[in-house]
Order: sequence, then structure tokens, then C-alpha cells
Amino acid sequence: MTSKSVALLDYGAGNLRSAQRALEHVGANVTVTSDPKVAVETDGLLVPGVGAYAACMAGLRAIHGPRIIGQRLAGGRPVLGICVGMQVLFDAGNEHGIHTEGCGEWPGLVERLDAEVLPHMGWNTVKMEKDSQLFAGLDEDTRFYFVHSYGVRRWELETEITTPPTVTWAQHEKDPFVAAVENGPLWATQFHPEKSGEAGLHLLRNWLEQL
Repeated sequence: MTSKSVALLDYGAGNLRSAQRALEHVGANVTVTSDPKVAVETDGLLVPGVGAYAACMAGLRAIHGPRIIGQRLAGGRPVLGICVGMQVLFDAGNEHGIHTEGCGEWPGLVERLDAEVLPHMGWNTVKMEKDSQLFAGLDEDTRFYFVHSYGVRRWELETEITTPPTVTWAQHEKDPFVAAVENGPLWATQFHPEKSGEAGLHLLRNWLEQL
């Protein structure tokens, strides 16, 4: 089988090396790039993200990231966002009193988790939905690696549509938050698949199979 081409979007705010290694381990042909033409034309686009929401959006805008993502989705071409790379897909983020507009692919606000201990760091389970393609073949007690203090605590997209998104939730202390979304060609995870061992590699394989 021909390996799938994946563009790993380089906008100065991602753990590129570990993501590249994980994708290559599961058979992807990876190009680390900030070139819009390359990013639009590959089979898949992975949008990483580490750090503050505002800084990530500034980096994305500098390389026309929102336009790249929008062009791919308009053509039904798969995109996977990871960690802050998932958060920037929503309308906006509030961090440290700073309100920053996001890519606006989904309605919703990224905000501080309501928990005594932050960041939420380490291994945690998620509530997998039966129709999930992203988590297909994984047990419900599978753990993934999280590092974040902010998240999407309310899902605001209308569900009365023909094919509603598959939304996967997790919980830190008593606060639930969105852990993953599958919405047509646009998928995303709050956790880090590339840091989640065999479970994360399995999940990345599931994504590659959809490309």
C-alpha cells in the first residue's frame, strides 16, 4: 500500500519532532512545512500546538494557517489538530485575561478548567463513543497523555444535523471537557497521541486509514 503523505504544519508552536516520529512510525510520509501549497495538497494535514492560545494563533496567522485549514476542509481534505492545535479550531480562547479569536471551525470557547490542580498533566481515560472511527479498536479503559490547563468545557454546535460530529469527553477532577472531535474531514484531540505510547500510535493509524 502506498504510504499517505502528511504535512506537519510548522508555525513555531508545536512539538514537531515527536509528532513526526510517531507519524513515520505508523507509515506516513511526513513533510514538515509552512508552505501553503504543500500543506493544502498532501493527503493529510496535522496541526500541532504547544503553549499559549494567543501565541499559537499569531504563529498560525503568520503563515496563513486559518486559510490553509479552511481550503482543505472546503475540499473535504482531512485535518487533525492536536492539543492547542485542537483548541485553535474553536471560535476563541480566554487565557490569562486575554481573549483571542480562533479559526472558527467550531463554535465554542477555550477557557481555564475548573480544577484545584492545574495543569491537568498525565494519563487519563476518555469516554469513547461507539461510532468513533478515531478510537476504533481501543478499549474504554485506554489512557492518553494530557498536558493542559485550558479546554472546551461546553460543546455548542447544534446536533440536529444529518451527520452530527462525534464528540469524546474526558474529566479532570470534577470538570468535564472535550477530549476529541470527529467532524467529517476535521478531527482533533486535546491529548497528545504522539506521547501516548501504543494507544496513540493506534489512534494515528486510524486517522491515516481515513486519508
